[in-house]
Amino acid sequence: MSTDSDNGTNASSTDATDDSGGGHCSTADSDGEVAEEIAVISFERKLDTAEEIVEEIGDRYESIDVIEYHGDVFAEHWGEYDCFVGLMASGIAMRKTAPLLDDKWDDPAIVVIDEELTWAIPITGGHHGANQVADDLATLGAVPAMTTASEAADKQGVEKQAKALSAHVVNGDSTVATNLAVLDDELGPVGRLDGPRAVLVDDDVTVLKRNLDDGVVLGTGSVSGADKGRFLDAWDRALSEVDRDWADVEFVATGTRKADEEGLLAAAATRDVGVVAFDKETLLEFEGPTPSKAKELIGWPGVAEASAIAGGADHELVTEKTSYENEVTVAVGR
Repeated sequence: MSTDSDNGTNASSTDATDDSGGGHCSTADSDGEVAEEIAVISFERKLDTAEEIVEEIGDRYESIDVIEYHGDVFAEHWGEYDCFVGLMASGIAMRKTAPLLDDKWDDPAIVVIDEELTWAIPITGGHHGANQVADDLATLGAVPAMTTASEAADKQGVEKQAKALSAHVVNGDSTVATNLAVLDDELGPVGRLDGPRAVLVDDDVTVLKRNLDDGVVLGTGSVSGADKGRFLDAWDRALSEVDRDWADVEFVATGTRKADEEGLLAAAATRDVGVVAFDKETLLEFEGPTPSKAKELIGWPGVAEASAIAGGADHELVTEKTSYENEVTVAVGR
């Protein structure tokens, strides 16, 4: 898969990867960048600061607890949380958790933040919640000090791509090879295989599986330069009209000719969803029922309907396209 930004993902629709495979990362909470249950571990003298962290970012997670530090605190609560935030020196957290680490796909993520809230440093599980939490701690003024290779190179690793697509990695061991390919710009687009099918893959092929059985896709077209607010308003209204909410959205779909729209990418980032951009040939294959002037003028079908159909697991259109403020067009697919 290639990417134009951290939240834009270009995809074709006909090759491979939507089946299951080997490995130990087959649960929907292993899709990279996800942490829902957080524990802030703090010395007694800094419990007020820990509560500040909860107040600032607590509404972004299912739960966030403050636990006072003692020598066995990490061992005592190991396996209970997706991510530990250690309000302490990194050396303490490293020495206390190192003997507990077993497998990066199963271990909790660990972030340390210094007592002055200056640095937020993912120690383990960068692609499994730590980078996400470090980013959130930035709202308190901390600088996220991420060392995972894809983030350091400002590229989108396959775990992050999985999150953008509302999918999860099935065969975790493969990501070593595929993330190296990301760094070398050699991975190419994520292919898509509609079932029922069987697929045979090598160890260096990462298999992504959808998280939602009945999720929807927001097919989106726009005039050039539409701002973030226009996209957000259009998407919210489209979801309301089909009695869905953002928890039901797998991703936003569009055409490659619209993949660099700054307003679209900014709006998707605000809603924390990925953007999948389909090429013209794919959209022509899934052309929607509403005639489009674009096809006559430049050979492209209507982007909103075609991308909604192409992106949906069942290739079905829930609603035909609707234009909002004559700037953003949205169709809903599944």
